Parts: sequence; structure tokens; C-alpha cells
Amino acid sequence: MASTVSRRRPLVGEPVAMDLLNTRWVQGATVHDLLDGVEGLRQWLGEAGLDARFDADPTTLERALFARDALAVLVDTPADAEAAARLNEVLGHGAVRRALRDGAPAVTVEFDDPSWGPAWTAAADYLDLLDSPDRVRGCANPACVLHFFDTSRNGTRRWCSMAGCGNRAKAARHHARTRGAENA
Repeated sequence: MASTVSRRRPLVGEPVAMDLLNTRWVQGATVHDLLDGVEGLRQWLGEAGLDARFDADPTTLERALFARDALAVLVDTPADAEAAARLNEVLGHGAVRRALRDGAPAVTVEFDDPSWGPAWTAAADYLDLLDSPDRVRGCANPACVLHFFDTSRNGTRRWCSMAGCGNRAKAARHHARTRGAENA
């Protein structure tokens, strides 16, 4: 059974699609999965700002996992037809409705079942991120499974976070230089 205690993830605050992917991470040799139960889904919905719109229940969890699995393939292999079909299946459960209200444009999303809401929101967000596909990236640390949307000015972000993987890489390079100097 999943813990009701909030679990600290190493990377939060990314766009919804990347944030859904980052509900699975590695620390040391341990793989963590926030979405291992409804409590984890509830935490993710809160962290992603979706908790006011969607309920955490087993069906919503199943559908979020379905979307996450498709996204996990697509971020590494964008042309994967099977993963694209799964993502399109998720998107098929919602529709954007545009209207004019009080003289201003308004957009609402309607779902055939509200339990598809978080999955659909992440899938739709991924499509929006593809306007800049070269900015959707995985961390440069080969042991890290986290993804991010690079919003840096020059588009050169490499690490999920400088505090985590970035610092470890810098420390490893420094250690290698220091050892090389000692052995010379």
C-alpha cells in the first residue's frame, strides 16, 4: 500500500507533460514511482495544480499511467507509431471548445469521462511543447530518467537540475582532473 506521507521528488514545476514523466525517478540504485497508488496521484495532482479540477481515484490513476507510458516512449522516440497511437487515444477522450463570452475568447475542455482529465491535460501539453521539440530533453546524466523543457535563453540546459545531476557531473570532472594531476 502506498504511503500517505508526501514524497519529495527531485524535479517538480516542469510543464504538466514533463511533470507527469517525472513521477518516476531514480535515487542511487532505487527506482521510485510516485504513481504507485492513489495517494501518490493525489500528491501529483496537487503539485501540478490539477487537484481543484480532478479527483484522485483508481481509474484516474490507471489513465494517468497509460499517458505517462506513452509519453515516456515519445520523448525518446518521437516517431514511435504505437506510442503516438496511445497518446492519440488519450486525446480522443477530450475536446477543446472555443466560445466568445462577454466579448472575450474563452476556451473550455470537455471530457467524455472526467477521469481522463489529468492524462488528457498532460498529452495536450506535450503537443504544445512540440512547438519547440528540441527543447524537450532528458537529463544528460545517463543514470537519470528525468525530463525537462529547456526554457533557458540560449537553449543549452543539459541537466534536470544543477543542484543534483549538474553538481554531480561537475564534481566528477573535478575529481577526474585532480586524480589526473596526482598521477602525472
